Amino acid sequence: MSPELLALALGLFSALTLAAANLSVKAGADILSSRAILQCSAALMVAPALFVVPPPDAATWRALAVAVPAHFAYQLVLVGALKHGELSLVFPIMRGGAPLLTGLLAWLVLGEALSLPAVLGLVIATLAVVAFALPPRGVGLLAHPDRRALLFALLTAAGIALYNVTDAAGVRAAPSPFTFIVLLFMFDCLGITPLALWRRRGRWGEIIRAKWRYGLAGGGLSILSYGAALYAFSLTEAARVSAVRETSVVFAALFGALILKEGFGTRRIVAALILAGGLAILQFAG
Repeated sequence: MSPELLALALGLFSALTLAAANLSVKAGADILSSRAILQCSAALMVAPALFVVPPPDAATWRALAVAVPAHFAYQLVLVGALKHGELSLVFPIMRGGAPLLTGLLAWLVLGEALSLPAVLGLVIATLAVVAFALPPRGVGLLAHPDRRALLFALLTAAGIALYNVTDAAGVRAAPSPFTFIVLLFMFDCLGITPLALWRRRGRWGEIIRAKWRYGLAGGGLSILSYGAALYAFSLTEAARVSAVRETSVVFAALFGALILKEGFGTRRIVAALILAGGLAILQFAG
């Protein structure tokens, strides 16, 4: 299999597991606690790999010094988005705004360039997923009933674009992509966990008993999802990997409708089809 096709397959697998990981956090009700348990679970799961991956060098540590704060900022706004909005509402916005921003940042920071058709595909995909969260018919944007959730979702999109670029640089700078992947998962809990411990102080015994299943499932899915995406970053352009991974919005909308009993509707089905078309243009543009 060519590196490009492998990156495509990894991106699609990452999309499915990403949607499932966020479903587990949303289903846990206490979003902050579920996210903290997810991150701690993921760190414990990858810890044994420290003994088999190549040791980090100075470039790896420099990359982590940028990537870990970027991930913490993303986690903060993600918690806000999932707390204030339905999964099928905020997920398309926060994931859909990311590909275009990632493409722009990858061009500015990594020197990557996409062809004009690929840029068109990025724009179509981004507009399609934004359509998932348009207000109800007859309601203006300023009167949108989920304004706070949408604001957090837009901030999350910016956070996703930021960490996509920092992580793409990290997997390329490290002695092995797996070195960066393992260390990132190890350190990714260092911001959100102390915050959750402070905000939920005195209740952690109760929280762990009630939420550990959601956090553990999310941690395993998170490893599978972002590990696949990070390795794909080492095979092809960051913007392409990010865009394929954003097909997770379709899975998340289905999970929200079928499992969480959230709305879906014809408009979101059409938006998903347009999204698929935009991503196809992006992937197969010359």
